[in-house]
Amino acid sequence: MSDQYEAWIGKQSSTEALVTAYQADALTATLDRDDPAYKEGDAIPPGWHLFYIREVVKLRDTAEDGHPKRGDFLPPIDLPRRMWAGTQATYHKPIHVGETIRNVTTIESVTPKVGKTGQLVFLKLKHEISGEDGIATTEIQDVVYREEAKPDAVAPEPPPAPGDAVWKRTIQPSPVLLFRYSALTMNSHRIHYDRTYVTEIEKYPGLLVHGPLTFTLLLDLFRRENPDSTLKSFSVRAVSPIYDTHDFTVEGTPGEAGEATLWALNHDGRLAMSAKATF
Repeated sequence: MSDQYEAWIGKQSSTEALVTAYQADALTATLDRDDPAYKEGDAIPPGWHLFYIREVVKLRDTAEDGHPKRGDFLPPIDLPRRMWAGTQATYHKPIHVGETIRNVTTIESVTPKVGKTGQLVFLKLKHEISGEDGIATTEIQDVVYREEAKPDAVAPEPPPAPGDAVWKRTIQPSPVLLFRYSALTMNSHRIHYDRTYVTEIEKYPGLLVHGPLTFTLLLDLFRRENPDSTLKSFSVRAVSPIYDTHDFTVEGTPGEAGEATLWALNHDGRLAMSAKATF
């Protein structure tokens, strides 16, 4: 770990939010589900706390890329591109509409590395989400910061899909879907909605599908195929980016008792995200 980031290790930030039916209904509509409207006391699905415990950042405190400026809670990592890399989530107990929940985020580590694409910094965050009866969800989140894209950079070939799909849905990553998800998560990162910025400044070929959106879609696929199961944990790893230029698929297959493997594939069959569920 670099000494320049040592002062940030252990720093904490907290947010509180009331779990409303409106937000759950808005996400239900965004996912094109036909569930009945949520009401007071209903449990929200695992992972949906994400849509309540978002940090509210003043407009003046956002950077050019739309993210909060670094150097306050987040360390001043001097690399321009920021990407969500994965999450390991454990679900201890359900969260209900009408509850007030609290999230405490702790910076676990900041690790500089050198990869094939240049300088990298890996940021590990721990999120503990508590309801009125104690800790409901624990998450370990990984974020990677990268250099600007080089004109001649060649992306590494991702591994193949983990197996043959038993479950499968095709997703159209329209600008409307990306906008709705950004709004639901208070995410103003411009790579998800500003085509000029993402193609001309960050040099991507199109709008990027949020890593957490793909995570949410994999969770949703699991729920559709296992409606009576109680999810215990869900771990995901981002492998390659998904852009709004083509449809993609979320897929999965049951494994050993109480386990499932899920993944997302780009339009050309390249692995974009892998996931493991226990239930």
